[in-house]
Amino acid sequence: MSFRTPDPLHRLMLDDVRGAQKMLSGVARTTAMEGSRHLSSLVGAPVHLKCENLQRTGSFKLRGAYVRIAGLRPEERAAGVVAASAGNHAQGVALASRLLGVHATVFMPVGAPLPKVAATREYGADVRMHGHVVDETLAAAERYARETGAVFIHPFDHPDIIVGQGTVGLEILEQCPEVRTILVGVGGGGLAAGIGLAVKSVRPDVKVIGVQAEGAAAYPPSLAAGHPVVVESPVTMADGIKVGRPGDVPFALVREYVDEIVTVSEDALSSALLLCLERAKLVVEPAGASPVAALLSDPKAFRGPVVAVLSGGNVDPLLLQRILRHGMAAGGRYLSLRLRVTDRPGALATLLAVLTVADANVLDVSHVRTDPRLGLTEAEVELHLETKGPEHCREVADALRDAGYTVLD
Repeated sequence: MSFRTPDPLHRLMLDDVRGAQKMLSGVARTTAMEGSRHLSSLVGAPVHLKCENLQRTGSFKLRGAYVRIAGLRPEERAAGVVAASAGNHAQGVALASRLLGVHATVFMPVGAPLPKVAATREYGADVRMHGHVVDETLAAAERYARETGAVFIHPFDHPDIIVGQGTVGLEILEQCPEVRTILVGVGGGGLAAGIGLAVKSVRPDVKVIGVQAEGAAAYPPSLAAGHPVVVESPVTMADGIKVGRPGDVPFALVREYVDEIVTVSEDALSSALLLCLERAKLVVEPAGASPVAALLSDPKAFRGPVVAVLSGGNVDPLLLQRILRHGMAAGGRYLSLRLRVTDRPGALATLLAVLTVADANVLDVSHVRTDPRLGLTEAEVELHLETKGPEHCREVADALRDAGYTVLD
């Protein structure tokens, strides 16, 4: 489904993105473009990863924040800036403010990951913890701006933010001039709008495709309605794109310059994060892995060469641990099953010997002997195993059946 319409002013706005690129020289890194053999084999065409997870502060957010704050008038800079964020935008505003000599106050929700809070403070911002959801934090930041005169720096709903993010698109065209499809995660829409504007203004033949999590997909209904609509209580592990309503400014540009919006499941997100870690040796947060999730979900849907934008790498270690477990389960790397065995000495050891031969790693064993559903000489064993993938799961189950065990599930 296409949402593009002609824009007679696109050349002027492209000049804005080029101006932002000059402004960011020496500030934001030109991040690496890495090829992925595994994804290329799935897609049947070259796939490249644009590694904004290796950007300063760990995400693309520095680009827009710096351009926005650098554009403030002297009296506005003197009043300071304020932002609300659970992580990436907070760090981008904090570093940009420090580089420009502007005082920054950043409101973060009480449950924000400690590493992100610590990094924001280390970049020099005055961090204030408020609210348990981002909406409450945002309201506190806006109230602070009204009371103090500080300039509120929105994470995506401002032209300067968008042209700053659009510099990612210019870099993609420079690094991969043969690109035919660009995949980019979408929350409020600032990054997708900026990339779409920059890329389509130079190369209208390149498809720009936005990716949203199924549980936080505000753009499809908004585009269908012709205006931003609210998705109540968005739910996804990808907090970087967990936005309930598109921004007014990026929405207009996404509708014009982004060819399609696709959605991905939580299983696909966790599998994509695991793939980035194992195959590409890159730590990527769930939002940053969303373009890879789209490739895994429907690899033949995209014309190559493809560039997938890894928008950020700021993932809390505890969340990463949970996501990796989820990703391994989604990828068939865990097997859970129940067996009936004879209740006699050595029965468990015999069972474990079968699993050893099948090369399955036992993570957990639960041995039940007193359930009234069991026969007098029976016991039930619940196993949690680490395997090498779906085919190995089938091989393990078959080995148990061949050894005479009744596999219940």
